[in-house]
Amino acid sequence: MNVIEVRGLKKSFGGLEVLRGIDLTVTAGERIAIIGGSGCGKSVFLRSLEMLDVPDAGQIFVDGEEITAPDVDIDRVRRKIGMVWQKFNLFTHMNVMENLTVAPVKLLGLSRDEARQKALELLSQVGLTSKAESYPEFLSGGQQQRIAICRSLMMNPKVILFDEPTSALDPTMVGEVLAVIRMLAKQSLTMIIVTHEMNFARDVATRVLFFADGVIYEQGTPAEIFDAPKLPKTVAFIHKQKYFSREISSRDFDLMELQGGIQTFAEKYGLSVRRTNRLQLCCEELIYEMLANACEGDDVKISVDVTYSEADDSVAIKFSCAGHRYNPLDKNFDALDEDDLGATILRGLAKNYSHEYDGGVNRINFNLA
Repeated sequence: MNVIEVRGLKKSFGGLEVLRGIDLTVTAGERIAIIGGSGCGKSVFLRSLEMLDVPDAGQIFVDGEEITAPDVDIDRVRRKIGMVWQKFNLFTHMNVMENLTVAPVKLLGLSRDEARQKALELLSQVGLTSKAESYPEFLSGGQQQRIAICRSLMMNPKVILFDEPTSALDPTMVGEVLAVIRMLAKQSLTMIIVTHEMNFARDVATRVLFFADGVIYEQGTPAEIFDAPKLPKTVAFIHKQKYFSREISSRDFDLMELQGGIQTFAEKYGLSVRRTNRLQLCCEELIYEMLANACEGDDVKISVDVTYSEADDSVAIKFSCAGHRYNPLDKNFDALDEDDLGATILRGLAKNYSHEYDGGVNRINFNLA
């Protein structure tokens, strides 16, 4: 059964188009993790599911009811959706028990004794029975977030939405909240979780959505998204890739400007002095090797693209050069003489390397040792 169905969801703020047509179906028991860079629309999407941000276009169905319909009783449909925010949002003038029981008594018609019994059962599950009479100000951030999760469960929701539930926590408290969500996952609750915790998403989710450019850019199982992403922006996000690029169109290009750009890039992302020097040397030798052996006269078309991956601390260079076929490392290195110094240097810098020639362009992929 479909718990959530979204068709063509769009949302803009002024001239900023945040959601550009989201389609999604969530079935009962699914655990959806939503990942993506800051500002890609993840939280706006969650807020739209509860009509806290009213969509500009599209339809949203919750347990078969269209919450976007003009005559819908929004408050009644919202009761089917639990929401756990970044900042807990507990009522500060109420103790824990009152925070948990006020909504079920007023909205679901439970007696105070029934609500209290259910609250105690949930508090026991999250290890906070002793805090039933405490006020939020006397609880840690992790404890408050666990109470917020219990408050959501008190309403027997069809689906629970988590909007980066650990982002406001001290790192020492993150684990206790993630442990509670993992416990809920074992109970086959339907959940949609916006998170920056990639390992957590891998462990808990049945499906992962990567948001980019206002759409679901790529989706799949955790193994498909985290181990074998197919699309460029997903690859860059998962591997935390950073880029530096330059185009060279003249033999008298500004080498110092290029090397200065590499230096700034390397310092920004914490590359060691040794690796920075090796990266600069590799780019310089590749350029001059190709200028000397592949480029035709003054017709120079060279591009240098450097990628640093924080995930595995690797540095890769993609190098293209129009002109004659030339592979600077396709040589007998036992017979090199002093005129082949550049090729010798490149061999010493390479961890692995590939070359192809297609359509009059040399393309070199070079991984720095």
